[in-house]
Amino acid sequence: MSHAWMPASPCGDACLTHDEATVGRVRRALRMAGAVGVLVAAALIVPILAVLPGRDRVVRTVFRTLLRALGIRLVVRGDLDGSGRGGLVVSNHISFVDIMGLSAVRPMRALAKREIASWPVLGTLVSRAGTVFLDRERLSTLPAAVAELADTMRSGSLVTVNPEGTTWCGAASGRFAPATFQAAIDAGVPVRPVALRYLAGGRETTRAAFIGPETLIASLRRVVALRDLTLELTVCPEIAPGRAADRGELAALAQAAVGSALGTVTVVPGAAVPAQVRRRTTDVASPEVRAGLS
Repeated sequence: MSHAWMPASPCGDACLTHDEATVGRVRRALRMAGAVGVLVAAALIVPILAVLPGRDRVVRTVFRTLLRALGIRLVVRGDLDGSGRGGLVVSNHISFVDIMGLSAVRPMRALAKREIASWPVLGTLVSRAGTVFLDRERLSTLPAAVAELADTMRSGSLVTVNPEGTTWCGAASGRFAPATFQAAIDAGVPVRPVALRYLAGGRETTRAAFIGPETLIASLRRVVALRDLTLELTVCPEIAPGRAADRGELAALAQAAVGSALGTVTVVPGAAVPAQVRRRTTDVASPEVRAGLS
């Protein structure tokens, strides 16, 4: 079964790069144990966050600590601060780490596939954080999810979605499905595209990707093995309300912004879904902001 919200990505093991430096088994085990410890502690804290002052600061700290535990450095270009305004944050989708990076910069509600709710520990954490889950096999639930997202943004909150509908390897990306962009139109808020990429030792890597039929644990093991892994977030110029005639045009504008930030160059011929491939970056430019380090 394949449709706009349950697409079949062509990415698989053949997409993975193999020239990255790795850490030893002991450090891998320590990273895994540290990440589990952070997640368990966070799952216990989240239920009382609603009554605590400085909720966003606590959430940012949790996700920054989690990234550190996994051995990931977060580099942010641009400003994701909405200054109290609602907005729809959209990005390309590569890894289960994506939402950790975004939340480490600015906590926000997310739209995610229903399966994530059943992930060990992490599923509990994102559920308690107010994630809206979508049953991709029942598209009749999509209008209600879009309406809930619109209400959240009207209240002044940011919402993040992955409009590609599935993860890609990072060297290629899929089409942005327009459905959830309707929430931004209905709420009268801007769309804020964010481009994500992973680098190991200063070179773009696909080994952080969560691809094909692999399990979360398999992807996690690959992530904790990487030495000097960086998640880079580039915040693109926002797309103001009313700039696009409809959600299809809005989705296309957002995808073009992300593609431009990542250096998209060609279209993959014969892909299962529309895709783009781009250059491999050889170094990391000086970031405007470094997050997750302080």
